[in-house]
Amino acid sequence: MRVQSILFAFFAVVFFMGTGAAPARADLKIDVTRGQVNPMPIAIPDFSGGADVDASLGHDLVDVISADLDRSGLFHTLDSKSFIQNAHDAGANPNFSEWRAINAQALVTGVLSKTGNGRTRVEFRLWDVSSEQQLVGMAYMTTPSNWRRIAHIIADTIYKRITGEQGYFDSRLVYISETGPFDHRIKRLAIMDQDGANHHFLTDGDTLVLTPRFSPTAQQITYMAYYNNRPRVYLYDIDSGRQEVLGDFPGMTFAPRFSPDGNKVVMSLSKNGNSDIYTMDLRNHGVAQLTHDNSINTAPSYSPDGKYITFESDRSGSQEVYVMNSDGSGAHRITFGDGKYAGPVWSPRGDLIAFTRIYQGQFYIGVIHPDGHGERLITQAYHVEGPTWAPNGRVLSYFKELPSGWGKTERTAQLYTIDLTGFNETKVPTPLDASDPAWSPLNP
Repeated sequence: MRVQSILFAFFAVVFFMGTGAAPARADLKIDVTRGQVNPMPIAIPDFSGGADVDASLGHDLVDVISADLDRSGLFHTLDSKSFIQNAHDAGANPNFSEWRAINAQALVTGVLSKTGNGRTRVEFRLWDVSSEQQLVGMAYMTTPSNWRRIAHIIADTIYKRITGEQGYFDSRLVYISETGPFDHRIKRLAIMDQDGANHHFLTDGDTLVLTPRFSPTAQQITYMAYYNNRPRVYLYDIDSGRQEVLGDFPGMTFAPRFSPDGNKVVMSLSKNGNSDIYTMDLRNHGVAQLTHDNSINTAPSYSPDGKYITFESDRSGSQEVYVMNSDGSGAHRITFGDGKYAGPVWSPRGDLIAFTRIYQGQFYIGVIHPDGHGERLITQAYHVEGPTWAPNGRVLSYFKELPSGWGKTERTAQLYTIDLTGFNETKVPTPLDASDPAWSPLNP
């Protein structure tokens, strides 16, 4: 599968046409750190266009933008049936009193047009309805087939302007697609947009695949597959579809994770009954051992600055989360609660580490600061595992297994997202059962 590149040029020009040059009010803002908030009412009429533009495009763009914002839990897009001003007039000159009448706090308008070379120009503006001021005005030139990505980019721009945080909608999820009976699952590598659109299978199911990981710097994925019953690590180039074997690793149980610069991967290998953490330089395939003790050390993940690695270990007698310097020195334990801790993953913001906790037969997803304080459990289920961070570090995705079938002897596995504060759990649509998600950086 070759990912279609987007061809667009944009200019971030703020237009104050007919509104005066006074700055916009600063209080049109959502505080994403407060936990559960009342979603901001936002009106997004269909983008209008001339006779040479497919009318359905303006509606489709708004559908995707609205779905992105609604799914964040921070916005409530108003029903178009409540709109007083029509889309065409709003795009040219908003009548703010009519938008205040339906309690809209923010308004998004858009206009579409064709260019001489066959591309589509998508212009949108974000308005503060109360102050009648424009907050953002941008335009994108693109090929018509890239309209979904333009919609995600616009949603990211709105999210960032209102929350002050980077958006995450123009990104993808890679995961393991599962089908078949519980004792003979067929597992394939699959990729899709973060909202479930543009779904593609990357492997055919002939071999068992596990634990995909995204590169932070390139359109590449590492994953583990069993070749002749031996674990082998692959590097998959998303754009070209080319696969490269990094090596056969008989003692590996998880695929490696990339270093922040993309030049190394960190992994756990088991030798002679002992599991230790190693790095591999992708430029020369040189391997270096980081831990050296008689315990299980596994599931390593780099901090975003590359200075530290978090991992799980039973060196203290129980399964806990540790942090060490990237050269293997200075390892220290950061979790001390009851139960077992597993699968730590460092946030792209650097401020938190997500983990899975198992206690009294229940699974939890939680977060903790790298120095070990502020542990919070944000979701719980019969079996919930595999946290992965959105590129802005404000949302987590994971998979949840639930018993199913006659006598509850089977199971279903689905992907979910949840806000970092523990609110707004949302199911991510997939055609089959799904597990082991990995969230990409923002698309280049």
